[in-house]
Amino acid sequence: MTDKQAPAFDALHVPPEAFDKGGVEVLRAAIVGGALHVSLRRAFDDPEAFGMMIADITRHVGRIYSDKFPEEETVERIRAIYDAEMDAPTDPGTTTALS
Repeated sequence: MTDKQAPAFDALHVPPEAFDKGGVEVLRAAIVGGALHVSLRRAFDDPEAFGMMIADITRHVGRIYSDKFPEEETVERIRAIYDAEMDAPTDPGTTTALS
């Protein structure tokens, strides 16, 4: 046994509504060493639902940055980089089904 501590992981809280009514976690994303790591559940019959979810998340991000930037500007900035990344990924990453 060593004196080295396990690395810390700063997880978000579960949304209160999920505690009250239940639900299914669909997406978890973490930045580790500057790289994105994702756990993802194939939760929808139609993958277009993920597009709607990404759009909803974008609006949430716009709202949490609204103290620094206008919400609409943040959404447009996200949309611009999203389109650029989809056209020419800086890192396409890999995906492995675990369960």
